Amino acid sequence: MDESRELGTPDIQSIDEGSGSSGRERSISPDTVLSAVANEHRRATLNALDNASEKTLEYDVLVDCVADRVRNEDPRRELDEHQQRVRIALHHTHLPKLEEARIIDYEAETGHVRFVGAELEQDLLTLVEQDDVHE
Repeated sequence: MDESRELGTPDIQSIDEGSGSSGRERSISPDTVLSAVANEHRRATLNALDNASEKTLEYDVLVDCVADRVRNEDPRRELDEHQQRVRIALHHTHLPKLEEARIIDYEAETGHVRFVGAELEQDLLTLVEQDDVHE
């Protein structure tokens, strides 16, 4: 028996059987998807990948796109410093979380980031983007 279920801990990564349009064998639970898009950096990442041809970007291009979209929290900071902070946050926090949720495929060795999400992720991203525009 799974230890997390034994302890009564909810399985955040619960997986539904089925096949997504991306070729994944199983789709991710709505809770996992919602958690993945709850952060501004991750939404900006998914937006950039959604707008890219073939849903793939080079890591450096993705950093530029996200840095342009995410607000600079401290306007006194230089643009280069803001971009470096985005680069570090993407590599160490946001891309691993999206990859763990199986929404993206991040190949650090080659620098390729590719959207592999299914229809649920795509629909949710569209809804979130509409909400971001109204803020």
